[in-house]
Amino acid sequence: MFRADREGREPDARFSLANERTFLAYLRTSLALFAAGAAVIRLEVIGRRSWDLVIGLGLVGLGVLTSGTSYQRWRTVERAMRRSEPLPRTGIPLALAVGLTLLGVLFTVLAVLL
Repeated sequence: MFRADREGREPDARFSLANERTFLAYLRTSLALFAAGAAVIRLEVIGRRSWDLVIGLGLVGLGVLTSGTSYQRWRTVERAMRRSEPLPRTGIPLALAVGLTLLGVLFTVLAVLL
């Protein structure tokens, strides 16, 4: 366990479990991004190796960002709940939305033009 387990009060189990479900959702999202990126690279979806690598590695990069920040997010939310503080904000959902939108637009343009 981590030091925050000894801080503050034990939060309502429903909130702790919701925080854990969010953590697991981040991990599922990262696994899906890894799989999609690997598929684009391996199956050469666009048909041009360089573009397949750009899109595939972009998806894998978003997966790394998601999985790499998921535990820290869970931990900071758990600590805030124990201290009865406001929940911290995060920019990860925005980064994922922007990244996936850009990759989707790039993929669409390439699929139409190539």
